[in-house]
Amino acid sequence: MNRPDTQALGGTVNTRIGKVYMHLSKSHRKTADYVLSNVFRSATMSIDELANAVGISVATANRFARALGFDGYPQFRSELVYGFEAMLAPIDNLRNEVQRAATSTEVIARSLNEDISNLETTRRALVPEMCNQAVKMITNAERIYIVGYGASAFLGGLMAHGLEPFCKTIQCTIGSGGPSHVARQLFKYTERDLVIGITFPRYAEDVITLLQQVREKGVPILGLTDAPRSPLASIANLTLFAQTTRQLSPNSEGAALCLIEAICSAVAHQSKSPVHAASEMTKFMLPWMYQEPQASVRKPSISADEPAKDATKHLA
Repeated sequence: MNRPDTQALGGTVNTRIGKVYMHLSKSHRKTADYVLSNVFRSATMSIDELANAVGISVATANRFARALGFDGYPQFRSELVYGFEAMLAPIDNLRNEVQRAATSTEVIARSLNEDISNLETTRRALVPEMCNQAVKMITNAERIYIVGYGASAFLGGLMAHGLEPFCKTIQCTIGSGGPSHVARQLFKYTERDLVIGITFPRYAEDVITLLQQVREKGVPILGLTDAPRSPLASIANLTLFAQTTRQLSPNSEGAALCLIEAICSAVAHQSKSPVHAASEMTKFMLPWMYQEPQASVRKPSISADEPAKDATKHLA
């Protein structure tokens, strides 16, 4: 059975509230009004947090859920969350983690272990043919545009920085003026160019929309995302995956960045005259690079009798 769209004011929760609203007590109506006005926020809340936000007791919040026909608050929240799972998962993970007693050192170590696990999983999942094809797509492209928003915009900027010495023309969405301006640029792209899309949970709608438009124009797309279930995977001509799971935040940007840097290394290795390109770019960038001041040249020391010689010359 298909469940109602809960993003439309809570789906079945909204329907249930509508059916019983006139029969609810004053405190329950107050709770219903809050939920209907703050569907997403309510979906993120524990029963204690909802009770505090509305100004009711925990027992009243539980009775409110029962008044709507649910067995209790857990079932009510489960129904409210439906459709928001991917967006709320990091919040639930964060709530669970902060309730665990741990020192800062333990949290840091656990975080590093998460990235080590992510990187190992990402490395094991590499497919040689796909890696080779991804590098060829980059080295053969006349122009490259890297599309990413949110944290992925910064990842795209770092990727552009890493590829710059080895690519003819490369741009990214950082400082681009927004999706509509990017669309104006991508409108000019052809099958000889390449668009690299980067998005990780929680996936950015603008990335998907732009790449769908690009795909219709026949522009090749290389995707960087977390798993085959990502909406980017069904759009891109080729997709490379990085596992980015983390307990205290939505994603591990570190794991994604490591994959990006690995791709840049492979491009550098396969590009034509990479040493010459890197050398020439470094030479051009020298005025903006800090250099240690040259040691001041010391003047030859003057012996004790030299001033007397100079004086003799003047007398002569």
